[in-house]
Amino acid sequence: MLKNLDFKDKKILILGFGREGKDALLFLRKLFPSKKIGIADQNENCKNLKIQDKNIIWHLGKDYLRAISKYDLIIKSPGIPIHLPEVEKAYKEKKITSATEIFFKFFPGKIIGITGTKGKSTTTYLIYKILKAKLNSVYLVGNIGRPPLKVLLSAKKNSIAVFELSSHQLYNLCYSPHIAVFLNFYPEHLDYYKDVEEYLNAKANITLWQTSEDFLIYNPRNKEVKKVALISKAQKIPLYFPEKIVKECGIQKTKFAGNFYSLNMAAAIKVGEILKIEKKVMKKVIENFKPLYHRLEFVGEFKGIKFYNDSLSTIPETTIFAIRTFKDKIGSLILGGFDRGVSYTKLAKEILKRKIPLLIFFPESGNRIWREILKFSKNKLPKAFLVQSMKDAVKIAFSFTKKGKICLLSPASPSFGLFRNYKERGNLFKKYVKYYGRN
Repeated sequence: MLKNLDFKDKKILILGFGREGKDALLFLRKLFPSKKIGIADQNENCKNLKIQDKNIIWHLGKDYLRAISKYDLIIKSPGIPIHLPEVEKAYKEKKITSATEIFFKFFPGKIIGITGTKGKSTTTYLIYKILKAKLNSVYLVGNIGRPPLKVLLSAKKNSIAVFELSSHQLYNLCYSPHIAVFLNFYPEHLDYYKDVEEYLNAKANITLWQTSEDFLIYNPRNKEVKKVALISKAQKIPLYFPEKIVKECGIQKTKFAGNFYSLNMAAAIKVGEILKIEKKVMKKVIENFKPLYHRLEFVGEFKGIKFYNDSLSTIPETTIFAIRTFKDKIGSLILGGFDRGVSYTKLAKEILKRKIPLLIFFPESGNRIWREILKFSKNKLPKAFLVQSMKDAVKIAFSFTKKGKICLLSPASPSFGLFRNYKERGNLFKKYVKYYGRN
């Protein structure tokens, strides 16, 4: 299949040299060992990486986007904003592609694609584990799996790729997977897209190019997902009653917290059914499946307090789900972070409804969440602290959380500002929980 790749006579630029950019370079070098390839990135330190390749043309620093006009084909990384003038111009000139697009165009087997504002990593990994238990040549691809172009070099006709697809990877994509899973949609990434509609349109590409021979597994309870499903040409499998689907598979007890993951499990079961995986196989995999890190992850019980790390919760809706999972067992809630301007009204009401006694906030959004809480209640307010570090947050949690209760880190906000990413935020939480728990 790759012999049809028409890159040989084109001047190629890799735009963005993060994980996908490095994967693109390795991929191109396998095909074209001595071809001149451009790399453009805002980070001037990229050149210091140990890359022994004399045929790279570097375009680094604040003017890195100027390089775009000098090339015929741009392999853009998802993290590069789409509305920069130079990038928009390249899109109009049809010069931009991506690792995802190359993968979809040339992968010889079947692709199962999973998207959703939240839950896609867990669902992707669960589907992969179910298929891997019974089938050969199954690849886990995307943010939690192998880089797509690395997989492309070894894939065969009977291969199956289980691909976690973010909106950034789906943006401008003119291909859809054989089996698409669309879990949910909530306002997010509004600093990346012009508006919510553009964000939804990017997500919609997971089914837009499907035919009647393909499948769409979707959550009809989410109105935006249902709206996308209405225009799909695929065979539609709605998950109206995910708890029932899980029960019918014979699943008794899982390692998941509460019913939080019913939708993820139901979606994975339906994918398994399409690919003729026996129920007993799916049952065994799901019952033994361990939740991924930073997703309602049980850290441990220290000094009579149970600690849960839900650092991947970067929107209010997932924090609401987390609160509902534990109901009245929450003794303290750590939340807040980068403020994307989304509404915190429902979250504030949920916090008051559950009478959570202790709130520990990070700026910036922590200030806004507290103001929302004050709108709805002036009496019997929770004890509240604003902190600048995870160390202080955990220290306060140990001081004021009652024994027998849960301390939950579920920020409802991205991590930028105080932390590099959600992983650092969650890992620091676990570090200080264990530190104060043993001292």
